[in-house]
Amino acid sequence: MKPFRAFAPMLLTRTWVPQWLGGRPSEDAEVVLDLSRLLSRSYHVTPTGIDRVEFVYARELLDRIPDRLAFAAVHPAGGYYGRLPVGAVRQFLSFTDARWQNPDAFDPQAVRAAANRHLLALRPRPVPTADRRRIYLQASHHHLDDIDLVAAILKRERARLIALIHDVIPLTHPEFARSDGQARHAKVMRTIDRHASGIIGNSAATIAAVGAHLTNARGDRVIRVAHLGTDPAELPSASRSTILPASPAAPYFVCVATIEPRKNHLLLLNVWRRLVETLGSAAPKLVLIGRRGWENENAIDMIERCTALSGHVIEASDMSDRAMQAMLGGAQALLLPSFAEGFGMPVSEALAAGVPVICSDIAALREVGGETPDYLDPLDGLGWLEAVIAYSRPGSPRRAAQLDRMAQWRPVSWAEHIDVVEATIDSVGAMARG
Repeated sequence: MKPFRAFAPMLLTRTWVPQWLGGRPSEDAEVVLDLSRLLSRSYHVTPTGIDRVEFVYARELLDRIPDRLAFAAVHPAGGYYGRLPVGAVRQFLSFTDARWQNPDAFDPQAVRAAANRHLLALRPRPVPTADRRRIYLQASHHHLDDIDLVAAILKRERARLIALIHDVIPLTHPEFARSDGQARHAKVMRTIDRHASGIIGNSAATIAAVGAHLTNARGDRVIRVAHLGTDPAELPSASRSTILPASPAAPYFVCVATIEPRKNHLLLLNVWRRLVETLGSAAPKLVLIGRRGWENENAIDMIERCTALSGHVIEASDMSDRAMQAMLGGAQALLLPSFAEGFGMPVSEALAAGVPVICSDIAALREVGGETPDYLDPLDGLGWLEAVIAYSRPGSPRRAAQLDRMAQWRPVSWAEHIDVVEATIDSVGAMARG
């Protein structure tokens, strides 16, 4: 079964019966969580940040509201929208979690065969007749660029839309997006502006940026901020891992980010070339954890061709969750010199694990890190060079100072994030009842 999007996505439906026929609606709205993105990523062995968020929504809501939770998707094989059997979803989530935790344990052909079986079990079913209010919850931007499809889904479900917005970077910084990114994201925002009764931003910085793209001045829209969660079970070990044969000898630094211009890897690579020229074999190592993205030719050329960086810069793509967590846990610091972010999950994960952070002085990262990280301008190459040297020294006072500040920092849990989601559901549900 090869995934594809049909030219005209279709809805599996049954004849509509008037809402609330035969009695009053129940007090609690039914929540229809869309899993289109997770299904579309069934063949991928490592997740993106948005993949993880959609997964956590499914896991947490299954635990909290199983009696009023339903699943739906625009299926990758055929483009049909419909409901997904809960039992098949549970099995798919278990398969997905196992695949992410230990990608090397699965043969690619076996993964593909298993994914095909799950996608078959998750073929969309007709939307049932509504017997209560409904909330259609989107934790990713999947298919929100198709305003007509979303309108048709909401009409068939007789539901109100709540959307989690991760960022509007393709609109605020189109130079960092793919060639069609600005146009596609503008369509996403038009859909949200037209149809969303509730908006959840992963940061106040994201919500502030969203405001410029909302033209529908509806007074009943619920808008809330919910920082993404960082749970202890997901955190790296505080001690250096011994499970990675390619792990560098300490000291080393880690950058967790897709290799793309927005993440500013080029600055780090130039810093590391200077470090090697200055310190030689005593230079610290840099581990780049993340797949290769787009329009990154300059950074890739340095990684592949710069002889000075050989043995000092280690590229680690498709790393399992456990391996990544262990690698981060032994680092001198996480480095994140991004030009723009919607949230900054690596900052939260590193701080929660007791790993210092050196990152860009931008609003979203300050919101996540508070007063704990060392903040630098993403254009300040000398500042980054000095910080890396300082953090590399044995008994580094600058690193120790951040560890002291870290005692005052506390991560947001996924439970707290979902608390905000549930409160938003309740508020939007009350609007529907009214």
